[in-house]
Amino acid sequence: MSAARQNLAVFLDRDGTIIREVNYLSRLEDIELLPAAAAAIAKLNRRRIPVILVTNQSGVARGKFSEDFVNQSHNYLQKLLRKENAHIDDFFYCPHHPDIGKPPYKTACDCRKPAPGMLLAAAEKHHINLKNSYVIGDKLVDVELGLKTGAPGLLVETGYGRQEKEKLKICRIKPTRICTDLNQAVDWVLAQLNLKKT
Repeated sequence: MSAARQNLAVFLDRDGTIIREVNYLSRLEDIELLPAAAAAIAKLNRRRIPVILVTNQSGVARGKFSEDFVNQSHNYLQKLLRKENAHIDDFFYCPHHPDIGKPPYKTACDCRKPAPGMLLAAAEKHHINLKNSYVIGDKLVDVELGLKTGAPGLLVETGYGRQEKEKLKICRIKPTRICTDLNQAVDWVLAQLNLKKT
């Protein structure tokens, strides 16, 4: 069965997965693609597999930057990717935190990972079958997000990935796969779909 007929998507975390982790990104000039990240996304683009970014941005609730900046950063990221013949099909972010900030951002929402709100919204908007999809990120909340929606959750060792990997010794959450980076993770996904890596 083709990827298109399965109505699947690949959901990607942002910081530490696609771009360098800088701890509360607040300047466009700090946005730097990780090695081979654009090439990995381009592989999915060529197969017409939707690539959807899902990111927690509690820096909004913490007052470190605005929602406008989050959108600006995503526009800038898209420009960087397009220079490498890659693109992200849609962006979803959670600006909330359950304990920090002021309303409306201080709230126990259903979109802060590992809660499934962003994936459910994307699934409704783009008619995606989440059980046929994949979630890739550098934190166990990304893995848990996938598992909560029936999708394989892949942990990459970029960003916080190596630190998160150490938690597996005492954690009940188990990644479907651990990969060195986004490129290796995408190759694994394509292999599961019986699609060529080119």
